[in-house]
Amino acid sequence: METLKNEDYIQWISEIKDKIRSSQIKASLSVNSEMLKLYWDLGSSISDKLTKSNWGTKVVAKLSEDLQRTFPDFEGFSKRNLLFMRQWFEFYQQAGNEQMEIMKQVVSQLPIPRNSIEEIKMLVSLIPWGHNIVIIQKTKNLEQSLFYILKTIENNWSRTVLGVQIESQLFERQGKATNNFRLTLPKHQSDLANETLKDPYKFDFLNLTEKIQERDIEEQLVNHITQFLLELGTGFAFIGKQYLLKVGQNEYKIDLLFYHIRLRCFIVVELKSVVFKPEFTGKLSFYLSAVDDLLRNENDNPTIGLLLCKSKDKIEAEYALRGISQPIGVAEYELCKAIPGNLKTQLPTIQDIENELNQ
Repeated sequence: METLKNEDYIQWISEIKDKIRSSQIKASLSVNSEMLKLYWDLGSSISDKLTKSNWGTKVVAKLSEDLQRTFPDFEGFSKRNLLFMRQWFEFYQQAGNEQMEIMKQVVSQLPIPRNSIEEIKMLVSLIPWGHNIVIIQKTKNLEQSLFYILKTIENNWSRTVLGVQIESQLFERQGKATNNFRLTLPKHQSDLANETLKDPYKFDFLNLTEKIQERDIEEQLVNHITQFLLELGTGFAFIGKQYLLKVGQNEYKIDLLFYHIRLRCFIVVELKSVVFKPEFTGKLSFYLSAVDDLLRNENDNPTIGLLLCKSKDKIEAEYALRGISQPIGVAEYELCKAIPGNLKTQLPTIQDIENELNQ
């Protein structure tokens, strides 16, 4: 802090304190949006001073001490939190300047000002501070961060759920299922259906061996229905497994049947523990026709099929869907990776761990 002049710091800390008092007058700092706007301004000010005034980062520790002394009832002025504010501001400042076209597409969906960095400032204030920290630490660019902000707002994710969704690479998987929606659904419905499905689906909350049957997966998915619905995404309502349909003189059972609130349609999910085969789509198409005829009412949109396979050839799946008139998506699923037998013997037992901790 050799270059820090005492009078410059006094003036700066005075301006910051006035800004905090002003925020307290406008609204309680417990109100998220007002608090986040203050954090943004503090992050901007700290970034500016450390960059333009050549002040070392030690000044942040002094700033923290002074603010905590002046505002003892407020817990947000630790050195660590102030540095997060700076990192948060700089992440969006740089990303916003580089990718404003992406920003324009996002803000068009929300009632916030159309003014570059001000748009980002308003958007990030719509989610809690802890969520913001998770996003800037775990995402790589503006497009990813805005995606998770919007999904958090849409689904009311907790911070833990948000972290799980980022770690499971939801951004990379969303809207990636092979499908024929563009040819079988109206544009708005097609876009929404495409956005709803992903590829691959990650069922890493299951613990299954390599030699599994569809019923094994189905049984565990239903037993873990909360985590299954979280992986499927918002809007899915579970109706039943092995859902019985009577067609003519015969009975058929659908693996899993859902209703999607936003799409306003039934969704038939068929599970295959093997590699995708073109004939799978024919059977699923038959189920969709039956559900449309037997369950769908006049206010429902056409039933959608989701075929989940152990793996698939994308081109083969696209060919198989070309002649299908019903909307179908084909995606892979991933299960928890089993630990090879030769490694299991090298892993410490519970007793080993307890002994180590006792020592």
